[in-house]
Amino acid sequence: MVTLGLVVAQFNKARPITHEMEAAGREAAAERGADIVETLEVPGAYDAPLAADRLARRDDVDAVAVLGAIITGDTAHDRVIADAAAQGLTDVSLDRDTPVTLGIIGPGMSQAEAEARIDYGATAVESAIDLAEEL
Repeated sequence: MVTLGLVVAQFNKARPITHEMEAAGREAAAERGADIVETLEVPGAYDAPLAADRLARRDDVDAVAVLGAIITGDTAHDRVIADAAAQGLTDVSLDRDTPVTLGIIGPGMSQAEAEARIDYGATAVESAIDLAEEL
């Protein structure tokens, strides 16, 4: 059985996006027989790499799935956050030799576009399971 760590960014928690992504991810894990051994909630996507690193260090974690939503604001800040999070998560995966999947939707999305991508929570979890099994 694959064991997962889950990181959920809470920046858009007032809207149900990340909570619904988490629910979709948990359902996908259950359907695949994987066990989520720990979930860490972080303030936002920018904070996800540190939490992913902590989970990837654990002996009982085969892979880490990271979920979040970056919705467009009035500045280009969303792109800066998305780039930093993606690079940080890539670094964690390579440094720890542990699959870390990017289930952060955005940037450049409207609220409606984010809601249409809630299933990416399941996709990120499924990808983490697939990578752990393959590697």
